[in-house]
Formats: sequence, C-alpha cells, structure tokens
Amino acid sequence: MPNCLPVKRKFLLLLAAPLLLIAQTGGSEEKPVYPKPPATEQVDDYFGTKVRDPYRPLEDLDSEATRKWIEAENKLTFDYLAKIPERERIRQRLTAVWDYERYGVPFQEGGQYFFSKNTGLQNQSVVFVAPKLPGEARALLDPNTLSPDGTIALSGLAVPDDGKLLAYGLATAGSDWQEWKVRDIASGKDLSDDLKWVKFSGASWAHDGSGFYYSRFEEPKAGALKTANYFHKIFFHKIGTPQSDDALIYERNDHKDWLFNSDVTDDGAYLIITVSQGTDPKNRVFYKDLREPNSKVVELLNKQDANYNFIEHDGTLFWFKTDLGAPRGRIIAIDLQHPGEIREVVPESGDKLEDVDLVGERFVANYLHDAHSVVRLFELNGKPAGEIALPGLGTASAFNGKRHDTETFYSYVSFTEPPTVYRYDFAAGRSDPLFRPKVDFKSDDYTTEQVFYQSKDGTRVPMFLTYRKGLEKNSQNPTLLFGYGGFDVSRTPDFSPAVAVWLEMGGLYAVANIRGGGEYGEEWHLAGTKLRKQNVFDDFIAAGEWLIANKYTSTPKLAINGRSNGGLLMGAMLTQRPDLWGAVLPVVGVLDMLRFQKFTIGWAWTSDYGSSENPDEFKALYKYSPLHNVKKASYPPTLITTADHDDRVFPGHSFKFAATLQAAQIGAAPILIRIETRAGHGAGKPTTKIIEDQTDQWSFLVKNLGMKIPF
Repeated sequence: MPNCLPVKRKFLLLLAAPLLLIAQTGGSEEKPVYPKPPATEQVDDYFGTKVRDPYRPLEDLDSEATRKWIEAENKLTFDYLAKIPERERIRQRLTAVWDYERYGVPFQEGGQYFFSKNTGLQNQSVVFVAPKLPGEARALLDPNTLSPDGTIALSGLAVPDDGKLLAYGLATAGSDWQEWKVRDIASGKDLSDDLKWVKFSGASWAHDGSGFYYSRFEEPKAGALKTANYFHKIFFHKIGTPQSDDALIYERNDHKDWLFNSDVTDDGAYLIITVSQGTDPKNRVFYKDLREPNSKVVELLNKQDANYNFIEHDGTLFWFKTDLGAPRGRIIAIDLQHPGEIREVVPESGDKLEDVDLVGERFVANYLHDAHSVVRLFELNGKPAGEIALPGLGTASAFNGKRHDTETFYSYVSFTEPPTVYRYDFAAGRSDPLFRPKVDFKSDDYTTEQVFYQSKDGTRVPMFLTYRKGLEKNSQNPTLLFGYGGFDVSRTPDFSPAVAVWLEMGGLYAVANIRGGGEYGEEWHLAGTKLRKQNVFDDFIAAGEWLIANKYTSTPKLAINGRSNGGLLMGAMLTQRPDLWGAVLPVVGVLDMLRFQKFTIGWAWTSDYGSSENPDEFKALYKYSPLHNVKKASYPPTLITTADHDDRVFPGHSFKFAATLQAAQIGAAPILIRIETRAGHGAGKPTTKIIEDQTDQWSFLVKNLGMKIPF
C-alpha cells in the first residue's frame, strides 16, 4: 500500500502443528500435507449474510498456536525450496547483479550537497555530504551500523536552510513506526533529541533552524502491529528539548481519520498543512502564517473536492497542481487575499500531470504519456518554455531544487537501465549524467515495447513488455505478468536487478497498466475503485489472455505477481481464473476484504475499497474478497509471501488466506506461504533479505514453469 502522505524531499516497515508428511497423489507430483491451523466456529453477520471465519485465531500473531503454525509452514516451504537444484545458482546470479553502486538524487542546503549511496550489497544506503558535485564526499549517516542484521532503515531525513543539522527517521524491522533523531552535520554526532511514535510523516524545519514540524499518533496502549491508528497530530519540536515539551500545532478531535503532512515554504513564511483522509487522493489544504507567532490555522481549501498539491508561493499567491476540473491535472494559482478565486496557469493536457516542482524560475512539469515520462518546462505565467529531453521510454523523477537555483537534479530509469542521476543546467538547457551506475547486465541484449489491448468492456489498456531481442512468439516463453491497479499509483518503467536476472533466465516481463492506477488521471483511478473494482480484475485477466492469444506465452508458462494492493489482485486472480495461470506469487496482500479496515492503517483504504460496514459496498467486497471466494478447486502453484512485522498490511490476511487455500486445494500443485521474520511491508528491507526472497520466488517459478536457466 502506498504511503498515505508524501514527503517533500526523500531518497530515492491452539493446536500443535502435525508432522510435515508428504502424501503421494498418484501422479508425478507429490501433494504436501499442510500444517493444521488453529480454528474456531466464528461466524459474522453482515446485514443478514452469515460469513464464516474459521481461521480467525491466526489474527492473534503472538499466540502459541499461531507461532507453531508459522514455524511449521516455513519448514514446509523451505524444505520444498531447498530441493530445487537451480536455487543456489539463482542466488549467486542475483547477488552478482545486485552488486552495483546506487545513488539517490542529491539536494542542496547551506552550500552543501546531500545524497545517498549504496556500494552494492550493503543492507541499507549511506547518507553522504559533499561541498560540490562531483567531488569528495563524507559519510554522514550509515544505518548499517545500527543493527547487526541490517533491519534498522532510514525512513526519512531533512536538513535546515543553514545545513548544520540533520533530522532523520529510523524504522525497525520494516515497521511504519518511526523514531526521529538529530545529528550535528559538522561533527557527525547525534544530539539528545529523540522522537517516538511518528508515523506517515516527514520533518520540515523552521526557517531559523531552531526545530522542525512533524506528525505523530499517541503511543498505542497495546498491539502496535495490529491496533488501528487514529487522531494524527502536528507538533513542533525545538532542538535540545524533550519530546514531552513539543508544542502541539494542530489537531482535529472531530475528525479522527484526518492525516496531516506539514511543509514549511522555502522562505519560511508559511506552514502548509495537507489534510488527507486515508489514501483518498482528494485532500484539503490549510496554512499557518509563521511570521505571526499566534496566528491561527486558515482552512484555505476545505471542500475535499479534488487533489491539491502545493508547489510554492510568491507573496500571497499560492501555486497548486490539481485535478479540480481537470482529471489529468493542471496548475492553478490562488491569491490569499481573494481565496475564492482560482486562476488557471497551465491548462490540462492530453497527458497525466504527475508532479510539478518550481526550480530555476520555471515550473518543471512531469507528465505521463501512456505511462512513461515526458518533462515540460513552463514560465511562471504559464507560457511553455521547452522540455527536458529524456533518453527513451522510462521514468524521470525528483527534480530537486528551489525556486532561485540554477540547477536541478533528477533520476531517469528504464526497465533495462538502472537509475542514472542527472544534473540539469537551466542556463544551458542541458542534462549531464552525474552518477551512472555500472551493472553486470547486458542491457543492450534486451528491449522494451509498449502494446495496447482491450479489456472486457472494450477499454484500451497499455502494457509494457521487456524481453531478450529476437524472442520467438512460440507460446513457450516463461512470462511474469505484474499488476497493481489501485490508489492512484502509476506503474511506470523501473529497473530491478531481480527482473534483470529473470530476463537472463529467458523470461519475459510484462507490466499491465490496469485501471485503479493513476496512469491516465483521476477518471482512470476511480474506474477501479469501490463498486467498480472488478474492472481492475477484468483488465488483468485480459492482459493474460492477450499474451496467450498473441503467442508470447501459454498458461503453463504464465506466472503472475503483485504486492500489497497487487497482492489482493493476485488473490482475486486465483479465485476468479485459477485455470489461466501457471503460477501465482501474492506478496503482502490485502486478502480479507471484510475486515481489512480493523487493523493498523487499513481504515484509510476504504476510499479505494469501500467498507463492509456499508451494505452496498459489503455486497461488492464479499463478491470478490479472495478469502471468501476460495472453493474446492484445482489451484495453480502458489507461493504467498508476507512478514510477521508488517504493520501496513496485517499479516493475518496472508495467514488466513494460505490456510483456506491449502484446505481447498484438490490438485497436486503446492500452496505454500513464506513468512519473513524481522521484516515488514517492504520499505527499508535489507538487501540480504531481498535477495533471499527473490531467490525463492524465482526458484519456485523455475520449478513450476519448467524453466531451463542458462547459467
């Protein structure tokens, strides 16, 4: 699930288990005997519909019965994986391809440049500071020294205008909970500041560097990995004081589900408060005049009628990127002296306006044209001022800098080329590579094409296909089809060492830009939400059918993969079309659509999913909820993955789904669950754990798709 709030600058978590016997099925495959999960006679009543939930005890993550079940399931899974001969070769190749230098996009404060770097196999990236770029840099913060297993990760950082201090957030074992600390940049030593129970928040410094604004929840009374989170609050932390003295800046006890993100404008004049309700892209924008100590928060945009993304201001003139009256996005201006008047600066175009930054006295407008980046420049009056040329079919992001800077830094990535960091000179109108990684992967041997196919209702859907040049359309190519389809998230070209190895293994990698995402603006997103969620599933099924019809692959060679909301997609694909897939990889999925809102931040997803507490939405959810649509059937080979510390998507989803699917499987294909310990939803996951996880997923596909790997 995507983060609920943006961060302004970021570097680019009661029965004993039986013996695990193997039963002979009578065919060439052996059917596992699955561990017996703790069970109950739980039945819930939804508006007169009785719904069984027999594996409810698995929601108690720390019970003895659940821990025994986890141990037994992991033993079954890892014993199965250990017998795959190619597993060690895959691990070695993944390790080799992963071993390359990776850089974050730099930003500048106080005459110094800050960026992140990973030498290749480090579990976490290291933060560096340098007086110039390129030039000699000094390591400022190395999260790898904070835990022996690399499971403490940097979750955010912020530097004040004078460049003297670093506020940084840490997340342990993949949790969304953060602990924030402050480091003196000159000495590299931490100060006494220590802030806890921070979640879905960055830090934004006061102009004078005296402290920073952040958001947090109250400390959970119990069950931090499960308890729902409400009543977000904004505080100001003054450097050198205890957290108990932090000043409460804003709260809304009348709206327990409001989430707050606060940003100080570049000149320090205003605090911009973005108010979100869960993951609904529509939001509110308030502000506080920081030049007046006792000023009240002003509700500038309080209708929640559109998405408003604050860009910057000039005096009382505020600029926003918005989809108000423009589903694909435009730039508007609002004068605080006349807040009811909206002036259009850059009108909506045929492409989706993904992001806007104000750098070099220009609006840097990042558009999506059929799900790949096009970057256009505009003067502050809206007049077109050219483009930033990109190398090809890829994704550009970041464009760090401030209004009066003469340069900006950005990242460009494609499916076959890792992220290259560029510096763009506004005066020269030219991009030059700053950090270009070298990977042990022959990218020139592969190509990416974009195709379009029709969904069930005739909707035209784009899909990226990446494969080795000269690929034959003989229906025999092992293919991995990836999808997400939710929360206005656009799936654009990106590089993954794991995908690179998949391509080397002879695989085709397909990404379907299905509805529910943000590729074509808010209408595309809404077409895959609530009562229209089935469109997402229809789009993905049509992608698989298109790949088969056009002889790229066939069912025995077609695997599918999705994580988080994409894990929900995988669950629906298993229950709706088990006959279409050769193997399925659901990762940290939302699978119990009747109870998701009861755990941690799950309530925030009702903007996309709806809620089982609403009669009409219950009917829609119950109709496709993966957990509740499992029936006795022959399911394809399935490897479910989750983590016992995932406090974004509660692991009970995957636990109950795995137990239900195993009980319903009538075929010989394995239904396995891999449960990571000391890990969360994915953010900040150590490199070693990522490689182990990908090794097991690729090994599972090699065995079940009948692949012969060339290394």
